Amino acid sequence: MDTCEIMRPPLLDSRPIQVRGTLVSIARLDADDFLFLSDPEAAVRALRASRRGADLFTFLQPLPDSSIRYPYPYEMDNFAALPITTFDEWWNKQIGFKARNKAKQAAKKGVVVREVSLNEKLVEGIWEIYNETPIRQGRRFPHYGKGLDAVRRMSATFPEHSIFLGAFYGDRLIGFVKLVADQTRTQAGLMHILSLIAHREKAPTNALVAAAVRACADRGIRYLTYARYAYGRKEQSSLADFKERNGFVRMDVPRYYVPLTPWGALALRLGLHRSLKERIPEGVAAPLRSLRAAWYQRRFGAAVESA
Repeated sequence: MDTCEIMRPPLLDSRPIQVRGTLVSIARLDADDFLFLSDPEAAVRALRASRRGADLFTFLQPLPDSSIRYPYPYEMDNFAALPITTFDEWWNKQIGFKARNKAKQAAKKGVVVREVSLNEKLVEGIWEIYNETPIRQGRRFPHYGKGLDAVRRMSATFPEHSIFLGAFYGDRLIGFVKLVADQTRTQAGLMHILSLIAHREKAPTNALVAAAVRACADRGIRYLTYARYAYGRKEQSSLADFKERNGFVRMDVPRYYVPLTPWGALALRLGLHRSLKERIPEGVAAPLRSLRAAWYQRRFGAAVESA
């Protein structure tokens, strides 16, 4: 099992670094696909001087530049990214017919989306959504079973960069977005977007995506990101289809891997920095995912999300 340590060495923008891994320990900036290093070369020097035991340091280059900026080993990573000019441009030209109709359907069924402050009422609503089902997208949902204090702490991270949007049916929160904008306000990522499965027929998630696009357009943020477009060899899924229908495209950027120890350099050459699931052929991984989803469905009897 991976281990995780949080450390704060100097010259890393005063932000935490996570160290994970047992065979190869890899350091990375906490939330490194939302907030980016202002000076990666200074960060590398600080990590080497800190002698905290990491074998590799990895960091991601922000959008939109896909050229190689730094003299370190790299592999191409990707974002599911939505280029934004205006809300009307997205609404009329970038999204699919089904996604547009679902967002309209949400409004017709009484769903109201608005920007909200992080307060106790919102935390309680997020807690309720997290604890609706132990299974989402065919996998164990990591936030199921968390208490109010844990949800409160998690929701309060990156306060100066966060925008919260709530989808309400009457007075009840039935979905929410935590949007995290990077330091330059060039891109913002959907750190959390989740809705109550019991209200899925009202399409709150589609309404939340539309509200996130509008929030970015109003602030001049040029890219909205929704995690990755592809994970390793996994290209297609219901979530990937949802992203595509809402106008997200694949945008590749380099992810750098900087050896901090001789073992880190050797492990990088041998490909040991990649997780086991990244090395399993998709022809094997896809049936295993289907079996896992079916087993969870039988064990937990959880409701199924729809995109």
